[in-house]
Amino acid sequence: MRAGETTASEDPKERILSAAGEVFAERGYEAATVRDICLAAGVNVAAVNYYFGDKQKLYNETVRQAHQRLVAQVPLSPWPEGTPARAKLRDFIGNVLERMLGFGRPRWQTRLMLREVLQPTDACRDLVEGYIHPQFQLLLSILGELADGQLEEPQLRQLAMSIIGQMFIYRAAGDVVGMLVPADEMASLHTPVPLADHITHSALAALGLAPPLTSSEPRA
Repeated sequence: MRAGETTASEDPKERILSAAGEVFAERGYEAATVRDICLAAGVNVAAVNYYFGDKQKLYNETVRQAHQRLVAQVPLSPWPEGTPARAKLRDFIGNVLERMLGFGRPRWQTRLMLREVLQPTDACRDLVEGYIHPQFQLLLSILGELADGQLEEPQLRQLAMSIIGQMFIYRAAGDVVGMLVPADEMASLHTPVPLADHITHSALAALGLAPPLTSSEPRA
């Protein structure tokens, strides 16, 4: 849904949430107004107070809904028992990249969560506790399995942060990346699948479980 358009839902509460997502993602919390959100949703301005209490509570609920919908759109499939840790790491990285980048599928959910990470509000704690922290713990558990007791928790967290940073730059500074990397290279190497392969291989190499990167880098 584009800003200014309303969803076809007959439920006013759902229409408000969808419209709020677009408006908050585009303008941020401070610049967004309840009037603009209600106009986009096709409801009376009193509806926000009726359904959510106030603008802050509407925003908190919108952020919560954003990450829930994003996870539902790009789920991480459960791993069968016995799945190698290398495969788990590749799946995890590929899944996060797809959620972050969403090539060809602009999502207000992704934009809103990025805003909340870069310019935290009171909703950030709920976002961290409900979405980011569980994902971080899952990554730590995979790295711990790969490290097999050779690294302490602080080192595992450092490696996890390094992996996240390699992915996050494409979401937070994608336009800058595009200015630094030739167009043909962007199309061939800086899309979710080759990026996931590269970042996975880099992490495995850091753990001593893969050879250093070469000009003919193997797939992880």
